[in-house]
This record gives sequence, structure tokens and C-alpha cells, in this order.
Amino acid sequence: MTDTVLAQLAALKNAPAPALKAKWRALFDSEPPPYNRRFLESRLAYRIQELAYGGLKKETVERLRVLGKQYDGRPGTKPKDANRRLPIAGTRLIREWQGVEHCVTVRGDDFEYLGQPYKSLSAIAREITGVRWNGWVFFGLKNLRGAA
Repeated sequence: MTDTVLAQLAALKNAPAPALKAKWRALFDSEPPPYNRRFLESRLAYRIQELAYGGLKKETVERLRVLGKQYDGRPGTKPKDANRRLPIAGTRLIREWQGVEHCVTVRGDDFEYLGQPYKSLSAIAREITGVRWNGWVFFGLKNLRGAA
């Protein structure tokens, strides 16, 4: 590397996309992923510094793997989509319906309403209104156009 590390990092910001992809090929010896420019810049910046100053020690990498397994569960498993979008446990969802305020507490994997556990917000919305509702829409966690 003839340029200083700082000069190489600064050059990434103004480099055109084809130049970033060429740099990727040179530094990683693989085709660049189809991600956005910010991703390419940040990964290239890390790689430039890694090559210049050295990467993580093997002990550190192993420790990170152990921690990842400890907090992630089994390798190769993905968390349930529904649980990923749940608000943090302890969150209180408040909704006024026909002049009455209703309060739901988010628990680990379910909800509590009037001291009773419920598996879904839709069941609680039905209990409150007497008709079927999408619970996420009823409690304002998802707009009607589908964005969460």
C-alpha cells in the first residue's frame, strides 16, 4: 500500500461506484455484494485498516463466536418474525375505544389485558370491540398501508 491509510479512507468517500467495486475485488478477491454504497465504503474502510494494522486476534474471534452462540441460540436458527417485531417487554399499549381507555402490557412472548394473558393483540382487540381486528392496526403499531 503506497498511499497512507488515511488517504485511502478519504478517497473512498468521493470514489465512483465502479471504483469501489474494483477496490473490493482487489482487497477481498471476490465479487462485491449487491449492497448500497454505504455498506461498500464501510467494509472497504475496515478491510484497509485491517490489512494495515492487523485484524482481530484469534482468541477474540473465538470469544465472539462463543458469545454469539450464548445469546443467539443454536447456530443456523432464526428468531420468529412475530417476536422480532414485538415491542419491548413491559411496554404498555393504551387505546381509547368508545370513551373507555384500554391498557395492554407486552410480556415476553404474549400480552396481558385485564389481568389475563393473550397470545395476540388481535384477540385483545376482538375482546374490546366485539369484532375481528388486526391487533397491530388497532393499537397503532402498524399503519393501514402495511408499513410496520
